Amino acid sequence: MKLFQCQNCNHPLFFENDTCEQCGYHLGYLDSTFDLVALGPDLADWTIPKAGSHRFTYCKNHEYNACNWLVPKTDATGFCTACKLNRTIPDLGIKKNLKKWKRIEVAKHRLIYQLQKLSLPVQSKLYTENGLCFDFLSRKGAGANAKTIMTGHANGVVTILLSEADSVLREQMKRDMNERYRTLIGHFRHEVGHYYWERLIFSDEKILDDFRQVFGDERPSYGQALKDYYKNGPQKKWRKNFISKYASSHPWEDWAETWAHYLHILDTLETAYYFGIKVKPDLSNKKHMKMKSAFDPYNELSFKKIVSKAIPLFFAINSVNRSMGIADVYPFVISKAVIKKMEFIHGVVTKDVALN
Repeated sequence: MKLFQCQNCNHPLFFENDTCEQCGYHLGYLDSTFDLVALGPDLADWTIPKAGSHRFTYCKNHEYNACNWLVPKTDATGFCTACKLNRTIPDLGIKKNLKKWKRIEVAKHRLIYQLQKLSLPVQSKLYTENGLCFDFLSRKGAGANAKTIMTGHANGVVTILLSEADSVLREQMKRDMNERYRTLIGHFRHEVGHYYWERLIFSDEKILDDFRQVFGDERPSYGQALKDYYKNGPQKKWRKNFISKYASSHPWEDWAETWAHYLHILDTLETAYYFGIKVKPDLSNKKHMKMKSAFDPYNELSFKKIVSKAIPLFFAINSVNRSMGIADVYPFVISKAVIKKMEFIHGVVTKDVALN
């Protein structure tokens, strides 16, 4: 993600800040310009020259300290682009639910920022048939239906279990599922991958044929493929061809897993770019371990160039984490086969789908 600073005093800010700690100005994110704009503490709404003659106010979810995005005062819904995607939120009368929902919203807003940076369609299913929406659900109180509620995607509806916002339970699930990585933003990126497969791949016969060349034929039974995966485990030598074990279960899951990692890479490299990070290790053979964050990955057409910067960056960050006794931030190996899949995704997103 890009870096932000207060427009009043130049104090560095995080994406989620709604107040500048240094000067006290209100802060609001305007998604149409990717700006975190400042407003005097004695004012209640914004006039933003870059955004035309509209006056802006906070999204309705700001009252819960769950959103700092801005909405035109003329918008009848009162919700921002990100919050319009919410179809179901938990009962906020329960204190624990509010805390968990706010954590979910942080991850979701960062996802929407990234999708908009990629110029992908972000439309609410509540208003558009082919749109996207989110259900944030809890198994508690669901009775006999509790076991059927799970994180997933179906026809543009992404469900995220509220329990995924509990770091202890999420870590327990990670161990139970023998996973190397499990985060809220990881769930969001994976599940919207399924949604964008339907929007970008399935709707175009030519691109669908190209997809099958790279990821395999998705037409064999998805349900049976998952049963086989959970019974027999991942494909042999899965590391050579897949980014994760689960990716080997079916081409749809391969796409969603690879899509999520593609987004991981872009977001991390954008952050590195705005920080001006360079990696120049003290090694005798450092040719492939050097990197300089000299470009915004969202403006780069060559995925080979993007991944060539990501690999040494992840190695450096992982090394720093190990110095602190913390798990690797990116515990994966990106094989040549996976790079080819990510190249395909990058090509689809940038409208350049040639399979070189």
